[in-house]
Amino acid sequence: MGMAEQVSGFGVAVVREDGRWRCAAMDPAALGELDAAITELRGTRSTGAVFGLLAVDDEFFVVLRPSPGGIALLLSDAAAALDYDIAADALDVLRVEPPEDVDDVWPEGSLDLLADLGLPAAELQVIVDEVDLYPDEQLQMIAQRLGFADEYTKHLDTILR
Repeated sequence: MGMAEQVSGFGVAVVREDGRWRCAAMDPAALGELDAAITELRGTRSTGAVFGLLAVDDEFFVVLRPSPGGIALLLSDAAAALDYDIAADALDVLRVEPPEDVDDVWPEGSLDLLADLGLPAAELQVIVDEVDLYPDEQLQMIAQRLGFADEYTKHLDTILR
């Protein structure tokens, strides 16, 4: 694969530090290539939790959380790997084969990657299962549940204008 093509969507880097939430726009390149997203999140200086929320092309979302030992991630729809580099990269990291059929929708990765921040795996599963919602709406539910919906919405307003 050469240059990643521009993929529509957005990435938000979320930081929780000293009990406060901050959101920052991620480089659009992060949507095309998982390594770019991971590198950017690792470069976010914070003593607290740092994770990325990526909504890709109105099709699926990825939650990424770098840790000293590696990367925790959740891909909302494994079948996206058949069409999108970043989803294929995610399955590579997880060492999972892509599904045969694009109509099979299931998540792949760690549903508990935000559990310590207040979003248990079972609740994240419920959000993933809301397949009638757009990924930005599913991410909005995650933000709501964790308590940074206002920051997330304000942030989206600025990047989606």
